[in-house]
Order: sequence, then C-alpha cells, then structure tokens
Amino acid sequence: MPSTVRALTYADAGVDIAAGDRLVRNIGPLARRTRRPEIVAGVGGFAALARLPRGYREPLLVTCTDGVGTKLRVAFALDRHDTIGVDLVAMSVNDLLTIGAEPLLFLDYFATGRLDVRRGTDLVRGIARGCREAGCSLVGGETAEMPSFYPDGEYDVAGFAVGVVERRRVVDGSGIRPGDALIALPSSGLHSNGFALARRVLLERAHLRLDRPAPGLRGTLGDELLRPTRIYVRTVRALLAAAPNGAVRGMAHVTGGGLPGNLPRVLPANCRALVRRGTWRTPPIFPLIQRLGNVPRAEMDRTFNNGVGFVLVVAAAHAERVAAYLRRWRTGARRIGEIVRGARGLEYVAPDA
Repeated sequence: MPSTVRALTYADAGVDIAAGDRLVRNIGPLARRTRRPEIVAGVGGFAALARLPRGYREPLLVTCTDGVGTKLRVAFALDRHDTIGVDLVAMSVNDLLTIGAEPLLFLDYFATGRLDVRRGTDLVRGIARGCREAGCSLVGGETAEMPSFYPDGEYDVAGFAVGVVERRRVVDGSGIRPGDALIALPSSGLHSNGFALARRVLLERAHLRLDRPAPGLRGTLGDELLRPTRIYVRTVRALLAAAPNGAVRGMAHVTGGGLPGNLPRVLPANCRALVRRGTWRTPPIFPLIQRLGNVPRAEMDRTFNNGVGFVLVVAAAHAERVAAYLRRWRTGARRIGEIVRGARGLEYVAPDA
C-alpha cells in the first residue's frame, strides 16, 4: 500500500535553503566593495585566498577574534541590525592594531534560528562598512540556520580578522619606560562592552524607553546604545607610518575591563600607568548610567571605557609631536597621564596631582 505519510523537506524542519541562497546573493556585492588587490579568491568558494601585501621584508601574521555580546539585545528590541556589523569588525581590527598590524582579511560567523534575509543583509552591510573603514577585505563567512536553537528574531555573531606587521615594527610594549606619555583617543560611547549592566540600569531599573530621548542625550536611547564602536585603524596606522620607529611604544584597545583591565596588559613589570581624571571628555551616557544605577566609580572604571577607546603609550621625547599630529586629524586625542616606576597596574589621580 502507498504511504500516506507526507514527505518531509529541510524547510519543514525549519531550514530555508532558498533564503540562504538569497542572502549569499546579497552579500556578494557588499563584499566586493571591500576587496583589496591582494585577494585571489574570496566570497563564494569553500575558502579564501590572498597574497601578502608588497613591501614587507619579514611579515608576521596577526589574528584576532571577538563578538558583540549583549549589545545584540538592543538590536533585537529595535529590529535594527545595520550597525552591529561595524561593532563586529571594530572589536577585532582594533585589537590587531595594538600590535601595529595592518588588517587584511575579515570573516564572520552568523548563526540564527530562522534566517531572515533582510536582517542578515543589514548585518553584513554593517560588516562591509566596518571593513571599508578598516581597509580590510570581507572574504567569507558562515551562515548557520539552527531551528529551535535560537528564539525567533535572534542570532549571534562572531568575527575573525587576519593582519600583517613587519617584525621590526611590532609594537609590543616592551620598550615602555617611566616618563612615557599616555595619549587617549576618544570612544564614541559604550562601544560593545558593559551592556549587561547598562541594560539592567537603563531599561530594567530606570524603565527608560529605547525609542524615546533619555536625560542628557541627543536622540533616542536606542540611537545612543547602538552607536557603533569607533575604528581607529586609519588614524593610528597613519601615525605609525609618520612617527619615528619606537616613538609609539605600546597601545591598548579599551574594551571589557575598562582602562584598569586593558592598559596594564601592555606594560612591563616595572611600569605603572598614572591616569589623571578629568583630562578627557566623558560622553553623557556614562554619568547617566552611574547616576540612575548608583554605580560605584570603581565599578564604572572596570566595566566601561568611560570615553577612552584606545590608548597610545608614547616616548616622552615624541609626545608633543604625536599629540599635534593626532590633533591635525581632529581625533579628539588627549594626554591623560604618564608611566611611572612601580608595580604593573593603573591608578587614577586628580588632574593636577
């Protein structure tokens, strides 16, 4: 007897192959706009191929990976996904930059319960924008549709970056000395860290609305929280090319852990960072969180960037020249302290201490 049981398809199980094909077609033109001349084969195959750029005598490859974290919850709530990709790129290429590396390649991993082509395209559009800002190529990635694993409308993303640096131009912090200057580049806001605490304070305790203005902020709270992470690659790479070798002795990307958790990572054992409070502009989102959540200052320091997104440790003899160069780029760079002799770590002092 013929079977009366209906034949099942992959789509019945929740995986839409046709949607995946549409997303890949949308991604192609976005990736092509990021293509560097070294790319031999990129999106579309099983793997990407690239040559090393010309001009390197002893090139070292540098790799980084990161995600966006619970900032995604804000994107889900607003159904806005075009800036998250910038964050994804920024978190990896800014890490590469701390070594002095030039970002070359970027890949992403995008996993969702049910693939929405519009959301996926918006996400990759942001990734491509971030790659263009960083000067690297989006060469591939993976889209995983996993029914019942993620709630409808939600996803997770991870990013993977590859860069290159000349061995003699590696910036590893080993040359840092007492007397060196700390020069900070400003953040654009929260960047991609501390969102568990920010959401707890702003949305759960203070009951603020994402689609409404918040006290002291321009635009809506959602606009502020989804403001993308600043990418520092072009500015810092230009500085490294213009400055004498050894002028910039260390660099730190300020992410989770804030200044206390990140700047000491590049310091030698006998060097301590002395950071002068009040020497940089703090975006209003940070005092808003501190006030509404009654968050202790020490907790703010170790959770958020508080307005400092990237720090350069510069030889004292070159500090003024480097600061002047960065001012010409209109970066908002500020001298925020110096290196002193002591146990590796960081301490805050008053501006005039």
